[in-house]
Amino acid sequence: MPYDSFEHVGSRPDEELDPYSARVSRTFETVGPAVVHILAHAGEKGRGGTGSGVLFAPDGYLLTNSHVVSGAAKLSGSLTDGRQFDAQLIGDDPATDLAVLRLQGAGLPHADFGSSGRLKVGQLVVAIGNPLGFQATVTAGIVSALGRTLRSPSGRLIESVIQTDAPLNPGNSGGALADGNGRVVGINTAMIGRAQGLCFAIGIDTAIDVTTRLMKDGRVRRSRLGLGAQTIMLDARLARRLRRAEGSGVQILEVASGGPAAEAGLAKGDVILDFAGSPVFTVDDLHRLLTAEIAGSSTPLTVIHGAQIRTVVLKPVLDA
Repeated sequence: MPYDSFEHVGSRPDEELDPYSARVSRTFETVGPAVVHILAHAGEKGRGGTGSGVLFAPDGYLLTNSHVVSGAAKLSGSLTDGRQFDAQLIGDDPATDLAVLRLQGAGLPHADFGSSGRLKVGQLVVAIGNPLGFQATVTAGIVSALGRTLRSPSGRLIESVIQTDAPLNPGNSGGALADGNGRVVGINTAMIGRAQGLCFAIGIDTAIDVTTRLMKDGRVRRSRLGLGAQTIMLDARLARRLRRAEGSGVQILEVASGGPAAEAGLAKGDVILDFAGSPVFTVDDLHRLLTAEIAGSSTPLTVIHGAQIRTVVLKPVLDA
């Protein structure tokens, strides 16, 4: 029997996709055109590389990862339709590994934002980016966990991170994590290289807040106390006496002259237990509480000072 007499299964033009495939395909068709391939050109001291970004406005504004664009002498981006544009860095926040760029174009395709706060574990998500330089690549998976924390390149913890098993590879950084309705719910940022199915995205709720600040000021401003510190374990008997939920605190290593900590009389060796009415167990807890909004406000801070527990009031200042 000649080959052309067999029916070629799967070639029917009117054949419908199964529901799962249809949602993934529709999401890619919706979000894919807004995903940009970013090229970071190396300068004399900077490094080069590639990554991904997500256009969120027709006049060229896009979100990506800070580590994708850090140190680049020049930036450019290309769309799935082949158009290429120079890109300008609008603002960068290494603490959340986010950056905002603007392509020098208009009337560009752009994606809609959803809400990472409404995600459910087990929900379908689609990752779109440019892994290893292969443009407009889509992978799919589920939300594996919510509320993760991830260490940023700057050393701070990024809160409310999405864990997914949608496969990511180098070059996916800064790309879109979208839900089944074609809305961006995260910005892909990291994978665990020695594991399978452990990938992470910064929740879009965090990204929207950071984006607003970057577009307004070019940076995200935070408060500081004028001290250096480290997380330590407290004596077990002391922790029980203090009724601490965790047996750790933050020990001051140095106090900057003329800063809020110095003016409040804090000293090297003091152990911070509480700040602004919230318990402080780690340096990351303190970082999280030092927002720009608290700058200039009279704020209580409780420490172990020698054999005493004392509370001081200080006024955090904005980072320069």
